Amino acid sequence: MYSKTVMDHFKNPRNVGTLEKPDGVGEVGNPLCGDMMTIYLDVKDDHIEDIKFQTFGCGAAIAVSSMLTEIAKGKSLDEARRITNKDVAEALDGLPKNKLHCSNLGADALKAAIQDYEDRKAGRVRKDLKRTEKHEHDPGEKCYCPYCDTEIGEGQTVCRDCALNTDNQTAQEAREESV
Repeated sequence: MYSKTVMDHFKNPRNVGTLEKPDGVGEVGNPLCGDMMTIYLDVKDDHIEDIKFQTFGCGAAIAVSSMLTEIAKGKSLDEARRITNKDVAEALDGLPKNKLHCSNLGADALKAAIQDYEDRKAGRVRKDLKRTEKHEHDPGEKCYCPYCDTEIGEGQTVCRDCALNTDNQTAQEAREESV
C-alpha cells in the first residue's frame, strides 16, 4: 500500500517540531479526515533557512509533512511557493489515491506559512487564521474518502458509505442529501 519512502518518512520524520521565533506559520486541516498540519519557517534573504512541522494525522500526513520540509529547505520563497501536491507525492514514490489529499495539506500549509511571513514583513496583520483545506483538484481528477475509498462527488462534504463528515450527519442523511 505505501512505498518504502513513505514508510521511511513516517517512521523517521525529518524536521519535526517548532521554531522558537518563526518568521512564518501556516496551519491547515482536512475536515473529512481530521488531519491537522502546521508549518514553521525561518527565512533569511528570501530563502527558507529552516523549516519545522507539527502534524496530527495519519502516517501519510506525517510522511507528507516530512518530505515537504526536505523539499522546501534552502529554496527561495518563489521556488517553495511553486511546490505542488504532485511534487510531494512523487517525491514519496506515490501515495494511495485515498491519501492524495494529505499532499494537498502539505503544499497548502507551506503556501500559508509563506503568506504569513510576507504579511508580517509588510506589516499586515491577519486576524483570522482558521485551519482549512480547500477542496481543489485538477479537472478530471476524483476525490476519495480517506477511510473507505468511496468516490466523493464534487461539492460533497460527506462520504455516503461511511458517513464520515464534520456535520455529524448519519449515513442515511448523507445518502438522502446526495440524491
